[in-house]
Amino acid sequence: MPKIIVNNIKIGGNNPLVLFAGPCVIESEILCLETAKRIKEITQKLDIPFIFKSSFDKANRLSLDSYRGPGLKKGLEVLHKVKQKLKIPILSDIHCRKEIEEAKKVLDIIQIPAFLCRQTDIVVAAAKTGKVVNIKKGQFLAPWDILPIIRKVEFTGNRKIIITERGVCFGYNNLVSDLRSLRIMQEFGYPVIYDATHSVQLPGGKGGCSGGQREFVAGLSRAAVAFGCDGLFLEVHPQPDKALCDGPNMISLKELETLLKQVKKIETALGR
Repeated sequence: MPKIIVNNIKIGGNNPLVLFAGPCVIESEILCLETAKRIKEITQKLDIPFIFKSSFDKANRLSLDSYRGPGLKKGLEVLHKVKQKLKIPILSDIHCRKEIEEAKKVLDIIQIPAFLCRQTDIVVAAAKTGKVVNIKKGQFLAPWDILPIIRKVEFTGNRKIIITERGVCFGYNNLVSDLRSLRIMQEFGYPVIYDATHSVQLPGGKGGCSGGQREFVAGLSRAAVAFGCDGLFLEVHPQPDKALCDGPNMISLKELETLLKQVKKIETALGR
């Protein structure tokens, strides 16, 4: 498996578990900076590599009146400040090709959203930047269906690929995690991250917006690390119940350290 390097962070192989974490969407500059600062403090103490994640736009919301974020320009300005002030790598998602040119100037990892993972033009354009590309596996895909999407990125000559599992549709308004997918997708030769917070989302479960079951995040995270994932993707917020987007499936910042201590012990037991 090729080792994906983001700044000085090595992802995959026998390298330490990496954490992608941050609020679902940029609500304010202050919230992003304070949340990123606290996560950095926790991960430094536990010696866990950390990449900050937050979205400048959530273009795939169910309802027209759902909060989407500050948009491309203002959002990238916030992410740039987080990157510069805290000296941490940045991941965010793009939703159309025209965003990529500006986004690549700030982002260390360009994320393809799950709903857009089969959109060839977006995947290829992101890959052509030469940046690391994180493909969120669509909740409508089997794990082996990710291989043709990997091939789209490889076609451009880019081998800096990460795959993220985020659950699979299980009837209406529900997702389930099949941890076998982690091992299946690792066989394609790239690191696989487990998104524990989106995996407990209940899509459209509250009528006009998604619900979630954050009480299962910790258990699924522990299980995924035990199963051998290369990293965890956790959306974290100081006050999830007051979050403007995806609050029901985000975990509280105050819960993060305890969870990371637990997965660190599992990682050590596995000999990583």
